[in-house]
Amino acid sequence: MVLHSSWINASDQKNLNGLQVHGFLSQGYIKTTDTKNNVFGNSSSDKGSFDFREIGVNASHRPLTNLQFSMQLLSRQTGQASKGGIRIDYGFLDYAVITSETKDLGVRLGRTKNPFGFYNDTRDVPFTRPSILLPQSIYFDRARNLALASDGVQLYGESRNDWGDITAQFGVVFPQVDDKSTEAAILMRNQPGKLTPKLSYIGRIIYERDGGRLRFGVSGAQVNVGYHPGVNDRLSAGSIEFLPLIFSAQYNAEHWSLTSEYALRHIELRNFHVLPNTNFTGESYYFQGIYRFNSAWEAVLRYDVYYADRKDRDGNDFHAETGRPARSRFAKDWTVGLRWSITPSIMLRAEYHRVNGTGWLSTLDNPNPAFTDQHWNLFAVQASYRF
Repeated sequence: MVLHSSWINASDQKNLNGLQVHGFLSQGYIKTTDTKNNVFGNSSSDKGSFDFREIGVNASHRPLTNLQFSMQLLSRQTGQASKGGIRIDYGFLDYAVITSETKDLGVRLGRTKNPFGFYNDTRDVPFTRPSILLPQSIYFDRARNLALASDGVQLYGESRNDWGDITAQFGVVFPQVDDKSTEAAILMRNQPGKLTPKLSYIGRIIYERDGGRLRFGVSGAQVNVGYHPGVNDRLSAGSIEFLPLIFSAQYNAEHWSLTSEYALRHIELRNFHVLPNTNFTGESYYFQGIYRFNSAWEAVLRYDVYYADRKDRDGNDFHAETGRPARSRFAKDWTVGLRWSITPSIMLRAEYHRVNGTGWLSTLDNPNPAFTDQHWNLFAVQASYRF
């Protein structure tokens, strides 16, 4: 708030000699009722969890018409997965090679947002999410840094015509795997060694009609990750290949929007010695409706489904092979929520989740999957401010 005050005094337009500065702050509360399941801290306790806080400051500067620098610093507290340290959320140079009324073509260099589905580009800002928690079947919070952004080069282009607009992005990148939540999500728990990024590829194409009334998208990636063993490590230098494919569709009217996304996620683990070579394909989808009562009030209803392995949807085969709970391999989530935009800068949200399965719970907040419950409830509220 002190920083905000100094920026406002410098310029009411938040423009310091061409430097655009904005930011946001949010505080959330999560209570998981009548269960042992924890989300973003010890949420199953009697008091629930306030360990859900997001603070971000972003800036951009355009020294030339076709050249822009952008960066965002983010501090995020989400239980054991993130303790609130400051990290570079994104930071890149954007050079527009071609800009005209009908087309754009450019390149970004640095840490860029991963073009992944409809919501990944904007998931870090509470005001641009459709709910407090995004559909966890596709936008995992337990491996958020891996999905959010990557380091490398990204090409982008847009074509605008009478029959619709097409936006395409393609990146050659190194994924972010230097956090314990990503390691726990991939290898089920923290290991003595560390994950290492390898050259990966990601891309997305979106078609829009009538100014965004109708939208279709296809996203895909080949994410390559290695493992460097630690001291007295039971695992050897293995490798992980992750191949997600997402199909997205959305219809927007004046007061309501319908969105659905379907994903296939192929995963291969090789040469870990103790862990056998394995490959399987996960499946996810959700159906979501949003109704805007007026400019201040908005409601959301969603059904979200996640299967770790589409050939073992109930997890029984996984349980027979590993002894781990079958419920940890799927999750079916009914969500209902309400948003109140008090002012353009202040927002309050509340939502309720009824979940069958624990497939998207973090093992950092739930170190023993045997102590979780299959059927559980989640209640969340969030207050957000932006400038």
